[in-house]
Order: sequence, then C-alpha cells, then structure tokens
Amino acid sequence: MADNFFELSAVANNGRTVDFRQYQGMVVLVVNTASKCGFTPQYKALEQLFRDFRDEGFVVLGFPCDQFAHQEPGSDEEIAQFCQINFGVTFPLMSKVKVNGKEAHPVYNFLKERAPGTIGKAIKWNFTKFLVGRDGSTITRYSPATPPDEIRADLEKALGG
Repeated sequence: MADNFFELSAVANNGRTVDFRQYQGMVVLVVNTASKCGFTPQYKALEQLFRDFRDEGFVVLGFPCDQFAHQEPGSDEEIAQFCQINFGVTFPLMSKVKVNGKEAHPVYNFLKERAPGTIGKAIKWNFTKFLVGRDGSTITRYSPATPPDEIRADLEKALGG
C-alpha cells in the first residue's frame, strides 16, 4: 500500500490513467459520487468549491460508485454527461469504482485506512468525502450528509488561508 496519497493513481472516466503525482502539493477532496442519490445535488456545491479554490491549489476528484442501492447505473460517458449537463461539473471524474469489499479501489483502501469512519472503516453511503492535505498524508473524513459548504473552513485552513 502507498505511504502517500500522491503515490496513487486511478483511471479517469475517459479511460486515461491519472497519476496523482500531478496533484502533489495540492489540497484534494475525494468524493464517491452517484447520479441518483438524495445527495446528488451536492455536485453543484462541490463544483463551486472547485471553482472558488482551484487557483489556490485545490482539486475535487469524483469517483462514481454503484455500490449503494444501484444509484449510479450509468456508463462512464453517461455519468460525465449527466454531471456536466445538470451541475456544470468541470472537476475530474474517475471511472466508476467500488469503494468497499475485496474489489475496493486502492485509493479508497488508502483513505479508509487513514481516516476510518465513526463506525468502522467502510464507506457507508454515496458522497462520503475525504480532504487530503498538501502533504498527501493529512486526511479528514466527512459523512455523506456533510454539505460541501461546511468543509470550506477546513479547506481554507488546508490551503493556508
């Protein structure tokens, strides 16, 4: 297992491998997303955070996941279109992944190990959020019910503001 978030990689929804070293020194918000969830409107606030802070070294990485009540049934292309058309999403979206179980993506194994939830390590639902500091090892976990706006103060602190 990686020692630092920036040692990891994932496949983007366009099929290209994304080496997270390109985000080294940035603050990263990782979110498992879904298009048919009660929390789906959070896409709008996530996009706003991305637009507000990207010039200060911040990126949101969306990881679509269909492990919770089949709320992300679409293909990578359909998910990208949905996010762009309905919420104007411009932050990077990864290919659909699993966040729990034997087939959980290495990014999620890393994050869950370093920031377990209040009732164990498993991701409980869509829109669980992980804020990764510029050092790649400082990680804070937020529940799906935490609106992205409530992360703003922690984000500003992580950015050094």
